[in-house]
Amino acid sequence: METTKEHILEKVAPIFNQKGYVATSMSDITNATNLTKGAIYCNFKNKEELALEAFRLNLKKAIYPLQVKLKEGKSSIDKLFILTEYYRGYYDLAKSRGGCPILNAGVDAKFTNTSLYNESKKNWNKLVNGLAKIIEEGKDAGEIKQNIIPDVFAQKIFAMIEGGVFMSIFTDDKKHLINIMDTIEEMIKTQFVK
Repeated sequence: METTKEHILEKVAPIFNQKGYVATSMSDITNATNLTKGAIYCNFKNKEELALEAFRLNLKKAIYPLQVKLKEGKSSIDKLFILTEYYRGYYDLAKSRGGCPILNAGVDAKFTNTSLYNESKKNWNKLVNGLAKIIEEGKDAGEIKQNIIPDVFAQKIFAMIEGGVFMSIFTDDKKHLINIMDTIEEMIKTQFVK
């Protein structure tokens, strides 16, 4: 059975992601949940705490499935292609929830909500460092060329992915993200694989 706190988060997490963490008003929150302001504040200390928890839920919905899929990879190259395959289908998920939570929160909260910005940055770093680790493991296993610098390529790949997400959401056309996945796969095949 869903708790009141879970109910609130499920209803408002997409709104925060769509409208922005600053622009989401208490009336947006009370309207979405059919709860009073008092009921909201019985479950969350303030709007900032609610925004942070909503971000974490948005992140869980967007990134957790990728983490599960990556565990299925038998090799580093498999994992890189699992990543591109996941992001080929990411547009529909991102669109339904208002965009990529890390991109949205990072930009929206940069100058307005330090704790939310720091949480977004921490999770961005986890993604990049996790990908760098996959690349490093591939180098150690002899699957990936030794001249590949893991952290540099991990940053490039995620910058390309986020650019593709932005372009697809901005234009309402998933082809941009799919084209970026094609480019990343070509880069893996031509620059990474021994």
